[in-house]
Amino acid sequence: MKRKLYLECNAGISGDMMVGALLDLGANEEILRRTLESLNLDGYSIEIKRVKKSGLDVCDFAVKPDAAHENHDHDMGYLHGAEYAYDHFRTYEEKKHGHEHEHMHEHEHMHEHEHTHEHEHEHTHTHAHEHRGLPEILHMIQSSDMTDCAKETAARIFGILAQAEAKAHGVSPEQVHFHEVGAVDSIVDITAAAICLDDLGIGDVIVPVLCEGYGTVRCQHGVLPIPVPATLNIVSEHHLKLHRIHVQGEFVTPTGAAIAAAIRTEEQLPEYFRVERVGMGSGKRSYERPSILRAMLIVPEEGHGSFSDKKADGGDKIVKLECNIDDCSGEAVGYAMERLFASGARDVHYTPVFMKKNRPAYMITVLCEPDQREVMEDILFTETTTIGIRRQSMERTVLKRGKRKVSTSFGDVDVKELEYDGKKRVVPEYESVAALAREKGLPFLQVYQCIEAEVK
Repeated sequence: MKRKLYLECNAGISGDMMVGALLDLGANEEILRRTLESLNLDGYSIEIKRVKKSGLDVCDFAVKPDAAHENHDHDMGYLHGAEYAYDHFRTYEEKKHGHEHEHMHEHEHMHEHEHTHEHEHEHTHTHAHEHRGLPEILHMIQSSDMTDCAKETAARIFGILAQAEAKAHGVSPEQVHFHEVGAVDSIVDITAAAICLDDLGIGDVIVPVLCEGYGTVRCQHGVLPIPVPATLNIVSEHHLKLHRIHVQGEFVTPTGAAIAAAIRTEEQLPEYFRVERVGMGSGKRSYERPSILRAMLIVPEEGHGSFSDKKADGGDKIVKLECNIDDCSGEAVGYAMERLFASGARDVHYTPVFMKKNRPAYMITVLCEPDQREVMEDILFTETTTIGIRRQSMERTVLKRGKRKVSTSFGDVDVKELEYDGKKRVVPEYESVAALAREKGLPFLQVYQCIEAEVK
């Protein structure tokens, strides 16, 4: 089974955090640098190093714009005001070093306050001279040495970002000359993320939820509430789950939200999985919750070697969802089933029914865990034409069960073990038997019956 990428966004997500996490997972730094050079983009350099965040060793990917392209995205005084930066610094450093540094902090605060005003002036002045729109950026990508897959990913991210900015400003995506997206560091972050994803061979990406803070943040358009409009538009349009945390600050940037929306294929972790590798990317902003994005390469598993702890005593609970559909194509219904299973549904089936005026229709039934109900309902509302879903909480009696691999005359095969009243029954798994039948060029039923007899 192919690897999946799981993004744990407990401290939000941004472009630099994403690239850092992917590099930490093993993306090739040489390929990244060489491909970025082919963009023919001036005004920056990149720095990749190891840093400590909350005592953890994490990868830091930093785009260093020159003075003419600086946008102060990591200047805490500019983003939240000098008072915020000063108070935050005192909170963490004075607890560690004591109050003897008070005078030093006051001096740094004054310096930072003066520095902030200078930055604000330079920021406004610089970006007045250079704005890149979506057409210019897409041309830059298509003219580079990026692979077709990486180009497609990068274009999708920029397209999502352009749509969000266009909606925020009331113009078309083609008319957007957006500062954050057209900034040098944003272009590099997005293309670097696409290059690294392609290099790692990532297919499926699981993003369950994005954690976001509260308050306000300063950007080119002024002081805006958190989440900023572009981020909120992306979250809304692409049905990303947002969780507000009780920490002041912007944890989900528009670039980070666009990356998550563009690459996410699933929002539910498999029940069992094996972690192949962990990568951690560092953010540059200093908040109460450290800016770390943790990414994991995982392989779904089937709980081998142990029986389920769900007992045959009626104590297992499940939710049944039902809806009737008479105006939805078979292709759409089939796609909905695929998404439901991919997101963790226990079972999905269709029943032919007749509705008002004798119209033929299907009743879709979904069985899922109680904590998966909202995810399943969201898929049904999104992928089908239903306008209402019936739900019922049910108790069920299930057998103790487990999975293991056994050797047979045809080769290794996955089997399911069931136990009731002290007696065990072994059942070959369909996919495993089908693979052996195709490999041996034999009828499925013949292979299944032989394997069934061997594993009893």
